[in-house]
Amino acid sequence: MRVYEIIQRKGKAVHQILPSANLADVVNRLVDFNCGSLVVSEEEKVLGIITERDILRTINSERQSLSHLLVRDFMTQNLITGQSDEEVSVLMGKMTLHRIRHMPIIDDGKLAGMISIGDLVKAQFESLSCENHQLMSYIHGHVT
Repeated sequence: MRVYEIIQRKGKAVHQILPSANLADVVNRLVDFNCGSLVVSEEEKVLGIITERDILRTINSERQSLSHLLVRDFMTQNLITGQSDEEVSVLMGKMTLHRIRHMPIIDDGKLAGMISIGDLVKAQFESLSCENHQLMSYIHGHVT
């Protein structure tokens, strides 16, 4: 299975925020969209990602209001990304190796979607369930 198959099912919508926004805005969007990360972009250029973990680290280290802290100062800039033509297992390996839960999918320099570790687990579960069903059908169909 390839990443584009997951994106086709879940949709290409990616929640984004400007680097000039404040962290209180990030928290509001994460809650409103019920998601764990936002892609930081400006004029269609992906600049980074801000996640729940980034917010927690900031709360732990900074002793000021989130409304006074800007996304650009706390986002992850060195993005680890995937491509839609990659195998799901390759993406899962990258995410596990780098201990990340959300990965932007970039094709030809443009944001093509967002994949979470939950999306990958769901896809693997569905694939294994289908395979299990087929094997059980084969076994029961051939038992005499």
